[in-house]
Formats: sequence, C-alpha cells, structure tokens
Amino acid sequence: MTESIWKQTTSVFSMLFTGYEGPPFAIRLWDGWEWRSSANLKPACTIVLENPRALNALVTNPSELTMGEAFIDGDLDVEEDIFAVFSIVEQILNRPRSLRQQLAEKFAGTIFGLGQWLRHGPLHSLPRARASIAHHYDQPVAFYEPWLGESMVYSCGYFRSAQDSLDAAQEQKLELICNKLRLQPSEQFLDIGCGWGSLLLHAAGRRQARAQGITLSREQAGAAKRRIEEAGLEHSCGAELRDYRELEESRERFDKIASVGMFEHVGLKNLPEYFGIAYRLLRPGGLFLNHGIARSHTSPARESSFIDRYVFPDGRLVTLAETLHAAESQGLEVRDVENLREHYELTLRRWVEGLRENATTLLEHVPRLTYRIWLLYMAGSAAAFRRGDIGVYQVLLSRPDRGNSRLPLTRDDWYAESQSRREEALV
Repeated sequence: MTESIWKQTTSVFSMLFTGYEGPPFAIRLWDGWEWRSSANLKPACTIVLENPRALNALVTNPSELTMGEAFIDGDLDVEEDIFAVFSIVEQILNRPRSLRQQLAEKFAGTIFGLGQWLRHGPLHSLPRARASIAHHYDQPVAFYEPWLGESMVYSCGYFRSAQDSLDAAQEQKLELICNKLRLQPSEQFLDIGCGWGSLLLHAAGRRQARAQGITLSREQAGAAKRRIEEAGLEHSCGAELRDYRELEESRERFDKIASVGMFEHVGLKNLPEYFGIAYRLLRPGGLFLNHGIARSHTSPARESSFIDRYVFPDGRLVTLAETLHAAESQGLEVRDVENLREHYELTLRRWVEGLRENATTLLEHVPRLTYRIWLLYMAGSAAAFRRGDIGVYQVLLSRPDRGNSRLPLTRDDWYAESQSRREEALV
C-alpha cells in the first residue's frame, strides 16, 4: 500500500478509536498492513479486512447489520479472541453521528484510492496512468464534438476579445503555441498528450513541421489518426498510443516539444522525471512549451474532491513554483511564463453553453449521470478560475546550447507573425 494511503488510513483509525479503553486490538488489511490500538500491548484480537468493502462496513457505513453481513460474506474476519471484538464494535457504533460523517468523508477518498491501487497499481505507475486517462478521455468522440466545436481542442482557448467564438479562440491558441515555439518548416515537433490531433494538424498543415503526437487514450489516438488521414498529412504527421516515459527507448530527438493540458496527470513526485525526459528528448537549443493548470499557492491541495473521484482520478494540481523548480532541476531554462486564467473561464463558459444546448444529442452517447458530472465539473472549474484558486500557465522552457539560447532578444516576432497571418486571412 502506498505511503499516502497508509497515512490517511492511520489517521482515520486513530480518530475512530480516540478514547477507546477496551482490550487492545489490531486491524489488518488484505495486503498485510496493520494498525494497532496500542503500540506496547499484544492485541487480544485482530480484525482482518479482506477487501475495501470491509472498510466501508467498518468506517463509512457502520451498523450491526453492515458489519454482521461483512463477517458472514467473508469480507471481514476475526482472529484470536472473537469475544473481544464486541467492545470494539460498541466503540464504533457509539461514536457521535457528526464524527462518523466526518470520518466517512475523510475516508471516501482513501477507499477510492485503495480500489485504484488494487485494480491498476501504485499512483502514477504506467498501468494506472493509462486507466486514469481512459476514465476521462475514452468517451465516444461524438460526445465531445458538439461542444468542443470544429477545433476539437480540449484545453483553454486564447481570446483576443471576450466576444471571440470558441473556434476562433482555439485557433488563436494553437497559433500562439507555434509562435512561442518559433516552429519552422521541417522541424521535428512532438506533442505530448496530443488529444484528437488538433495541434499536430496545425503544426504540420500551417507550419510544415514534421509532427508526432502521443496519447494514452485509445479513442483520442484513433480519432487523431483519422483526422490526419482526412487532411492528407500522413507523410508529415502521426499519432500513437504511447506514454511519454516510453519515448526514452527511442533515439529520436526533437527541435520543439509541446505538452498541452497533460502535465496535471504527472504528479508532483514525477515532475522531475517528466521534465528530465523532455530535456533529453530536445536537441541543444530546442524549446519546450508546457501548458497546464496549477493551483494558487494560497489554495491548499485537497485530499479528496468531486473532481478527484468522478472526473480526473489521480489528478493532482501543483503550484507554479513547484513546476518551475522541477523544470530547472533538470537543466531546462525558463524563458517565459504567461497565465491564461481569464481565458480558461471564458472557454469553460462556452463549453457549458455547448453542453446545455446539445444535451439531447449528448445523451444519445453517454448516460445522464456522465452528462451531469461533466456539466457540474465545468461550471465549478469556471468558478475556481474566476476566484483565482487555479490558473493555467504557458511556460516556455529551453535547453541551452552551451549557454546559447538561440533566441531573439524580444518577443516581438510572436505577435508580429500573428498579425501578419490575420491580415493574410482577411485578403
């Protein structure tokens, strides 16, 4: 069992049995981990929990009936003195209702985490990362199309005006990323977490780059390949089902790399590895644009939340400071940081409008529960961006070539090129 789950479970049991004066006892989980009511006394009995269902009966919804059923079903067992267990049960059932509710809320995330650990392995391991991504992104493509619009971009847009359409904002965001990377024809470009391929298509089609994308979502990989074929860009563009950690096995190196809306799934512990891999994949003088959500330093990390449970399993937001520290620790140099917080609120508002306007169509592809989860998650996220609890940062990083960044002294070309392209589009 992971250290974080161990700590949460210890905390819950300590709260549950505060003031307990009966015979000493132990609780042992199915993986062998054990908690004792007394560190110095031999347990009179050991309550053996065979699976997470027994935890639910003991902590989340305790009653004589739930605990009795857990025992007769084999989810819970008692070793040594079975008679001693009844003073323990009495302690559980006599806890104030308010404390039991508090414990249930605190333990809900732990039980979910234990289930994830049993099914898919430790947090942020490759099998569990695949499962977490699939949980969120492997909805039918037809569910996303009506509210994402023509761009099929599932990340924050870039609004030159609050009146911009969603499609215009997403086109402007893709162009901004390419401008910041100063992406040139024939350069090798990697998109980590490529979604349905929109940035790949933009990089290959508009900038004539050689673009490669990876994703852990089968639905996204399939859709990206179909879009690439439809655009006739197979010779310069590709998408595959792959984890970023698997890229080090190849010797391929890239001039430019982007990661848009993906690093939220990496986890604080793995950020140095993530940025280290990006550094090693870049050629000297190469650029890496990391676009992702970070929580405000004043907004505490939550042990369990609605989004953790129903939307992004294992997703954990880090702060901007933690992000930059991890990147710099791997040799990357920070060249630019931009917060697009207001842009994400506008994007989410457009998405919520699309969800509502297309409700009938969407319910043909997903259950009503799924639809309502997405509606609540997006509306709540818009409110969080508005409050400033979270922001979305574009961080431009470089791998200097013996101190030479190979970059101009100003950012003027980013915006001059965008203006030029806008004028071309009007002709």
